[in-house]
Amino acid sequence: MNNLPFAKITPRVAAELASIVGERNLIYADSERLQAYSHDEAAHCPPALPEAVLKPGSAAEIAAIMRLANREHIAVTPRGAGSGLSGGAVPIHGGIVLDCARMSKILEIDRENLTVTVEPGVITSEINDALRPFNLFYAGYPMSLETCMIGGNVAENAGGGKAVKYGVTGRYVLGLEIVTPTGEIVELGGKLVKDVSGLNLLQLMVGSEGILAVFTKIILKLLPLPKANVDLLCLFDSVEKAIAVVPRIITVGGIIPTAIEFIDKLAFSTACEYLNESLPCGSSEAMLLITVDGADQEQVEKQYDVIGEQCLAAGASAVYVADNKANSERIWRIRRSIAEAFKVFSPNQSLEDIVVPIAAIPAMSKAISDISQKYGVLIPCYGHAGDGNLHATPVMPPEWGLPQWERVLPAILHDLYQACKALGGRISGEHGIGHKRKQYLAETVDPGFLNMMRSIKTALDPNGILNPGKIFD
Repeated sequence: MNNLPFAKITPRVAAELASIVGERNLIYADSERLQAYSHDEAAHCPPALPEAVLKPGSAAEIAAIMRLANREHIAVTPRGAGSGLSGGAVPIHGGIVLDCARMSKILEIDRENLTVTVEPGVITSEINDALRPFNLFYAGYPMSLETCMIGGNVAENAGGGKAVKYGVTGRYVLGLEIVTPTGEIVELGGKLVKDVSGLNLLQLMVGSEGILAVFTKIILKLLPLPKANVDLLCLFDSVEKAIAVVPRIITVGGIIPTAIEFIDKLAFSTACEYLNESLPCGSSEAMLLITVDGADQEQVEKQYDVIGEQCLAAGASAVYVADNKANSERIWRIRRSIAEAFKVFSPNQSLEDIVVPIAAIPAMSKAISDISQKYGVLIPCYGHAGDGNLHATPVMPPEWGLPQWERVLPAILHDLYQACKALGGRISGEHGIGHKRKQYLAETVDPGFLNMMRSIKTALDPNGILNPGKIFD
């Protein structure tokens, strides 16, 4: 952990902060209300109580807060919905939490330029709700779109099931208004498809996990809304056969599906039991949930016919077509409920999101199985087969006590991350490093990479006050 000597918030400083955002938008000296800001959704990341929570309403207010924090040397942690899975919004050095929930306006829908301009506190699902009447949509959203804010999505460069066809958040960020750690308001990018006017600082900010700037305005690229979509549930008797068909669909079939989700037997059967669902999975060891969308139903039908043929040719035991909303929701509900289902089995688990080259998924799956047997823990595996992003989730055996789990889990994660590294992968594909994975990042990347990031951080945040202790020390 970083040992920078940050100052405490005194009553004098608290009064000055209240003068910036207003008394009603400051929480100070109220441990009960501050408690809600001491954690995010990351398991095994120790909570930390902030000294104050501020709810700014504008970039000007955030800039004033950052200038004050620099003057007083107070740590500042930006926060969206608190739905992150890496401890990125945990104020591990106390200080100020910036709650961006008040900045929740959709500022402009520009149909001519195919953009939408939003504030960081907009719930991601609300963006597409607003765009639907215009037959447009924002394609970069993650799977937790109803619980997360767009500012946090940009800060994590969030991905999701549809990244195979549409890519992740960063592909759609055209412009940002940011407040720097020293309190400057800066505009990056705009409503431009092409821009090489200097260094690409816009994309540097995307995925920066709140350590380089606070986002106050976001311009997103839009696409025409697909008119039709269909889901396929494809069953295989081995992981190898399931994964082998993924590149085949694209190279032989000539189709880029919207989503290709991989689910192993343990994850699928546990979620089905939890939901009291009975799908005919039989003895299948792996499933692919494949989505296709397009401009009309005829186009979609042609695509799923080709995909089905490729899956059967590659050894699928069955291919089921969900061609209506009810059936699609039925199988997607299973995919979305996996983590929740294992919490019923055991409340202690560590949701990981390793990423490997697509062809390395079978080898990674074998390594996960070996680690599971070595430590005597279940590690269900599911995720985004189309982009190699796997949610391997060590689950504490119910008969273990917490001390044993906390003693063994670091060794499990070490082995998991080293196996991932050996296959050319990385330790996070979409959840971020934050505080939870910080120590493991240093073990799995080139030291020169860390040094470059430290240099950028020091240049933009000379006092080290913005989200300190995240990604690296």
